[in-house]
Amino acid sequence: MMLALLQAAAEASPAAHPLAGTVAEYVWMLPLLPLLGFVINGLLSIVPAYHAGPEDVSHDPEAGHTDMAHEEAYEAEATTFHRRWNALSSVVGPLVVGIAFVLAAAIFLAMRAAGPSLETAGAFVRTYGSWMPAGELRINWGLQLDQLSMLMTLIITGVGTLIHLFSIGYMRTDPGYSRYFAYLNLFVCFMLVLVLGGSYPVLFVGWEGVGLCSYLLIGFWFSDESNANAGKKAFIVNRVGDFGFLVAMFLLWANLGTLDYAGVDAAATRLVANGALVTAICLFLFLGCAGKSAQLPLYIWLPDAMAGPTPVSALIHAATMVTAGVYLIARSGALFALAPFASLLVALTGALTALFAATIGLKQWDIKKVLAYSTVSQLGYMFVAAGVGAYSAAVFHLATHAFFKALLFLGAGSVIYALHEAYHHTHREEDAQDMRNMGGLRRHMPVTWALMWAATLAIAGVPVFSGFFSKDQILGAVYGAARHSAIGELRLLGIPGSAILYGIYVLGLVTALITAIYMTRMMLYTFHGANRTGEGERPHLHEAPWIMTGPLAVLGVLTVFGGWLNLPAVLHALGPEALLDRWLAPVVARASATLAGGEVAHLSHATEYALIGAAVAVSVLGIGFAVVRYRGPLLAKREAEAAETGLGAAVRQAYYVDRGIGRYLVEPTIALSRKVLWRGLDVGLIDGVIVNGSAALMRGVAWAGARIQTGNVGNYAWIVAVGALVVIGAVAFR
Repeated sequence: MMLALLQAAAEASPAAHPLAGTVAEYVWMLPLLPLLGFVINGLLSIVPAYHAGPEDVSHDPEAGHTDMAHEEAYEAEATTFHRRWNALSSVVGPLVVGIAFVLAAAIFLAMRAAGPSLETAGAFVRTYGSWMPAGELRINWGLQLDQLSMLMTLIITGVGTLIHLFSIGYMRTDPGYSRYFAYLNLFVCFMLVLVLGGSYPVLFVGWEGVGLCSYLLIGFWFSDESNANAGKKAFIVNRVGDFGFLVAMFLLWANLGTLDYAGVDAAATRLVANGALVTAICLFLFLGCAGKSAQLPLYIWLPDAMAGPTPVSALIHAATMVTAGVYLIARSGALFALAPFASLLVALTGALTALFAATIGLKQWDIKKVLAYSTVSQLGYMFVAAGVGAYSAAVFHLATHAFFKALLFLGAGSVIYALHEAYHHTHREEDAQDMRNMGGLRRHMPVTWALMWAATLAIAGVPVFSGFFSKDQILGAVYGAARHSAIGELRLLGIPGSAILYGIYVLGLVTALITAIYMTRMMLYTFHGANRTGEGERPHLHEAPWIMTGPLAVLGVLTVFGGWLNLPAVLHALGPEALLDRWLAPVVARASATLAGGEVAHLSHATEYALIGAAVAVSVLGIGFAVVRYRGPLLAKREAEAAETGLGAAVRQAYYVDRGIGRYLVEPTIALSRKVLWRGLDVGLIDGVIVNGSAALMRGVAWAGARIQTGNVGNYAWIVAVGALVVIGAVAFR
């Protein structure tokens, strides 16, 4: 495959494009590099497999310990056999992604150097071979470079490199070390295929690939049934969304006769604006996005994705898989611009998801679960922006979220790592992820404390951190769309679209308030107050190694200054305004203007200042409320009081959605499968009637034949005579 790509790249004919003949010609290397890392690390994971190793080959550094003898045996075996090739994996895994990032940065500089000519030339597309030549259907292996795919590539490779580096320290004692890096490299490869693919089918290859890798990584410690079930849950729920994506592609091909982006954008003008066809296409696309990006009702897989290693959570939640749905809507802006009804549903679903997930985050004790529901909530903000046509705002929040959410997850990983090491020294079995076992860690982990507070202030929307700028742009876009847009002129169930958009704006403010509360709660219970880890463990609490803290520092810088990528006009004194808006304009500006009703609404400076003031007030109020509400003492998990009841219990249990799905969907499906499909159809009809019945029939025929074959010639003569009489009678009396 690699040789074929190399040959195809060499044979690709140059086009009259500003990027032709530049480093952009090596775009094919971007997904190839992590694929090469997958092959090498995959082989390294197989080489030592001839030795059985320790009994528990799926050691989970986040799940505590067994007895001391088992731990010592584990360490000895892992050092001797399973870590034999770790040093090479530690180099190959991060290196291939790092080189991909350097190449992406070089291509970005080439695109910047092309200047205005790049905007008029359009996307840079390279085709490397034919994939599906079937009748009129022609699908080629092609990659496309434009401003949107370039930004996504920089985020994936840049943040991905930092997560790979962090993983070196976090996973260093795991016997599946090389296998882990193989999966991680493959994940990045498929994500790059997703964002660089030049058509919907090629994008779908990456789409399914990241689904496969999420299954492998979420269920990485597969010997634990709960981990394996979490991986299966993610895989199955995403298949529901993928069905919608496939139907959308079928509709596009059947009605437009093309599946590449340029062809769809050009042919979309033949579709009737706000017609049933384009609305159906967009709704099916959104179903796929809801599955991949965890929107209501398909969000249920994402909180369970915490079963995987913490760096996996950072990669899935921050830079890759869950942002794929936002990317797909932005990429399909030409279609959604013609379907304001579908866009309104996208925005409304995003707002409801953001509020729903934020409320659940208020009652979680697992530090990773808090961040998981936070991701679902922040994705809701992105879909709100995409729904109102503010595609650049959606991508802007995608970028800033990648910075501060990766920092939060990796910071949580450092905390879990510290607690795990402390409990390892005292051989206690305690939950290293429960915030009730933390507290006071600021004194032991000051660097992690400071960096995680920066990320918390960013996600809460506090000026001058990155999340403030991106979230403010989303809320401003919703407010502007309510005043003037094609969506605002619709009616949903008799309610004016403008009223719905104002309601979405209010939901966004309420969600921002709740976000500030539960994130401050998380920080207070983790780093402030008295330490609840244990007296014996306290001397062993310390910062993670530099290979883990270094990536946190880089993400901290991006978290603080990332908002300068797209400063609003009202804050032009701080620096160049709307850099990201101008960069993405060639890809999304036309669709944004169409959905806005001809021209994107521009708010006055006074209105913008008022909206900014409201957002800042809400964030400060949420932080202040949390400081007052959660500053009291807290018991460790082992000493905690009985579980809450009533509404508090319902929120902590995520409103019993999973339990309801299990009782009213999963269990009836299993019962139907067992009683009807298995016992009735498989065992009863196929095995009992067809297979066993045909065997019994043949035995009966054989028994009758055996009775007839007596060996008595006289009997045979009588049979022949009777048969002859029957034949004669049949002929004579017919």
